[in-house]
Amino acid sequence: MKDSVMLENVTVTGKSKTQRLREGALTVNAIDVRSIASSISSLNGLVDRTAGVKLREEGGVGSDFDLSINGMSGNSVRYFIDGVPLDTKGSGVNLANLPVNLIDHIEIYKGVVPTWLSSDALGGAVNIVTNRKKVNYLDASYGFGSYHTHRGDLNAQYVLKNGLTIRPTLGISYSKNDYMMRGVEVWNEESREYIAVDRRRFHDDYLSAIGQLEVGFTDKWWADEFFVCASFNKVEKEVQTGQIQTKVVGEAERRSKSWSISANYQKRDFLLKNLTATLSLSHTWDHSQTIDTVYRKYDWNGDYIKSSRNEITGRARTLRHYKRPLTIGRADLRYRFSDAHQLNLSYGLNRTGNDRWDEVDKSFEPANDILAKHIIGLSYNQILFGGILNNTFFLKDYVNHLNINQTDIPTVTGSREVQGSSTSNDLGGGVGIKLQPMEPLALKASYEHSVRLPLARELLGNGTTIYANVALEPEKSENWNVGLFGTLRMGDHTLSYEANGFLRRVDNYIQPQVSEKEGMMQYVNVPAVHIKGLEGELRYDWQQRLQVVGNVTWQDARDRQEFKSDGKPSVTFNNHVPNRPWFYASAEARYDLGSLVAHLLPLTSHFYIGIDYQWVHWFYLSWEGYGALETKARIPEKNIVGANVTYSWQQERYSLSLTCDNLFDETVYDNYKLQKPGRSLFAKFRINLH
Repeated sequence: MKDSVMLENVTVTGKSKTQRLREGALTVNAIDVRSIASSISSLNGLVDRTAGVKLREEGGVGSDFDLSINGMSGNSVRYFIDGVPLDTKGSGVNLANLPVNLIDHIEIYKGVVPTWLSSDALGGAVNIVTNRKKVNYLDASYGFGSYHTHRGDLNAQYVLKNGLTIRPTLGISYSKNDYMMRGVEVWNEESREYIAVDRRRFHDDYLSAIGQLEVGFTDKWWADEFFVCASFNKVEKEVQTGQIQTKVVGEAERRSKSWSISANYQKRDFLLKNLTATLSLSHTWDHSQTIDTVYRKYDWNGDYIKSSRNEITGRARTLRHYKRPLTIGRADLRYRFSDAHQLNLSYGLNRTGNDRWDEVDKSFEPANDILAKHIIGLSYNQILFGGILNNTFFLKDYVNHLNINQTDIPTVTGSREVQGSSTSNDLGGGVGIKLQPMEPLALKASYEHSVRLPLARELLGNGTTIYANVALEPEKSENWNVGLFGTLRMGDHTLSYEANGFLRRVDNYIQPQVSEKEGMMQYVNVPAVHIKGLEGELRYDWQQRLQVVGNVTWQDARDRQEFKSDGKPSVTFNNHVPNRPWFYASAEARYDLGSLVAHLLPLTSHFYIGIDYQWVHWFYLSWEGYGALETKARIPEKNIVGANVTYSWQQERYSLSLTCDNLFDETVYDNYKLQKPGRSLFAKFRINLH
């Protein structure tokens, strides 16, 4: 008779992909999207609750937004999807309208950006990583909510026996954005004065449609992955205000269409053993229109008077076209000497055209500008002492080529001084180090001398609310990061912590500047800006049923130009950089009641209830040195509470969620002191079949 052996339960603990990214040598946040995709309608709110990151919108669904990472914001931050610039999908595609079901996780790099992204990002980078599992699936959702908001997403994959893989994706978003504007001024005929009233927005419809089809092969002798992708994007956006909400717009709108085609290739042991190649090439046809053809001046009642100027720029009628064809090429070669040593060589090409003309304004002179960037990166990565010490060393070369032909409004855009072809070259580089003697305690530090070349939006404007500034200089920055992190495990309890300090010394800092008189914006160089800050985050998990996350960020960005070019003292010296939050925090908690609900509903997979909170300290809209502080415009303090409930059943094949943003209906102002929606509800149903 054989002896019986009683085995005790064994728990195997492994680190998730996002946790491994957080523990790398560089400062990076990693957000798991796949596990919460059923309960979110867009990525904006999710990213906004991350330590050291602040996303500020200029209104409701589809509005422009500004993302800052450790004090660097706007176009200093670059966006990627699977390592390829998100621009390849068209200028209308962004975090707000990407189909959520498509995404596995998000990587947010702070200060130091890895060479394999082939980017000139100065403040950081956001890399959206899609679901690449090699299984057949159908993932579809539909949601609707306040202010006539609707959103539908579809993402699927079908793998044939010969390895041929087909991936269709579709995303549609619509919102009327007719939320209440509180305390806006309108003229009262009886009292003959302006009075503060509440009025609904009446010209802010937004429609976005994204379609994509990927066809290719996986796991072939000649390629690990080879896909050809065709995509289409269409955006129609009514314009309700300029950069200040006292300037009301009632007819003008923006439209854009883009088509793109791309090819992506990956292969291990490419030509040589241990050499991995990732190659991609894409071309995007991007056509946008700004329609501003009426001479009217609106108020918040929706009434108007006839005017001698158009609505947005206060000039002649315009029906302006911008064609900005974009070609992006990327090559990344990684050679692995051993498990502990790897060399990486990367190259990125980004070429943008700017073909402009106007159907109505005959005085407008057409032009065709060209912006081209070449970025070469070389990095060496090593893992020593069994993973206790990780190092990365890298160099970058930035080549910028401009060909400026436009000549309109030279006193504003600087187009008279910058004409014809020019090429510049800059070098950068840095190092990242991580020391982890034990899981509860690890240290890391990184440094980069980085260069950020101006984007088409900054140099050439957007045709509506942003003037061109073709004389912009590239930003250059010395970025330092130091931090500590660790994980403590005590039975069913897991506590993770991370704290980071950062310092940025930026020359020719590119800062948006708003003219309150015209309601227009223009990007300008601030000669020297220093940014320092601290951030911290705590994560707690109990039995994978209760998750609590909290973070706080303090950052101090100041103008450090003591004297102007004429030798006179600068009035803004040591001022805080305006329109930038400097102290903020967030917290969220989620609990799974699935085991309790399953007694009543046996098919239950999960039943999550969640709550989140955001706080932002007030900050000035413009430079402190201009005018009296007591009369200066401020973006008020923000206190926002949100709540959500998500129920899923049949092994998460089906789910239903309800989300409430701004639960207590606070009046909230954000970027450029533009008012955001009040309380809003959004319901979403999702089918996820494998």
